[in-house]
Amino acid sequence: MRSFGELLDARVRRPDAIAEAAASRRRPETILGDHGRLMIIAADHPARGALRAGGDPLAMANREDLLDRLRTALARPGVNGVLGTPDILEDLLLLGALDDKVVIGSMNRGGLAGTSFEIDDRFTAYDADAIAAAGFEGGKMLLRIDPADSGTVSTLEACGNAVTALAGRKKMAMVEPFISHRVDGRVRNELTAEAMIRACTVSAGLGNTSAYTWLKVPVVPDMERVMAATTLPALILGGEVSDDADGAYAQWSKALALPTVHGLVIGRSLLYPAAGTVADAVDRAVGLL
Repeated sequence: MRSFGELLDARVRRPDAIAEAAASRRRPETILGDHGRLMIIAADHPARGALRAGGDPLAMANREDLLDRLRTALARPGVNGVLGTPDILEDLLLLGALDDKVVIGSMNRGGLAGTSFEIDDRFTAYDADAIAAAGFEGGKMLLRIDPADSGTVSTLEACGNAVTALAGRKKMAMVEPFISHRVDGRVRNELTAEAMIRACTVSAGLGNTSAYTWLKVPVVPDMERVMAATTLPALILGGEVSDDADGAYAQWSKALALPTVHGLVIGRSLLYPAAGTVADAVDRAVGLL
């Protein structure tokens, strides 16, 4: 199927079509694209209640519009992966948009944005069994470490168990680590080299093996020091939509020159660019690879 109407009809009348589409999806021969890197479009924000892009607090609230943007991005040359929650990935499966793509299922979305329990980030989406059953290439988890919030330890334990479970199925475990603090009641990530070094070293030690663990990290000052703290492969995340697109691309380009960095995982910055089209933004990011 190719249309939004057909997708809606399948969800009502043929829910088994989702499993059928997953089973028939053409798998990528390697997780790396023709450029030797990973170029992943991220779209797991809505399930955590984070719908903002740029100045629009509900930019990601229209699902048909989001799916159109995702299909445009995934069809661009050099884009070889997508990251999402079950609802979004299943929509893309039904639309036939995931053939030959690296598919990463987002796992812990329970730490809803702006809540008192945000740091206790429960695994409410994919688990390792579901990722393996769908034939996807890996799972992603968010790990925010707040020294002042006891909910951190539950998230640490759950992420460690998820890394072990994914590795047992030879699936990538993509860990997105931060040192975080509450500021005026809101969780803020500490984007310094020292904080990211600590977060990366904690994440690298999760689970009973690190053989399948990749890190998903932001660009911070002294990125060379951060990436020198581990031998695990890393992917650079895009973060919030920036008014300074040139500055963001320059930062990504510099980080990609580091030996442990093997690609980009970018969502809103490409799906909702501050200027220009989705295709233009994606092509520019692919050009960095």
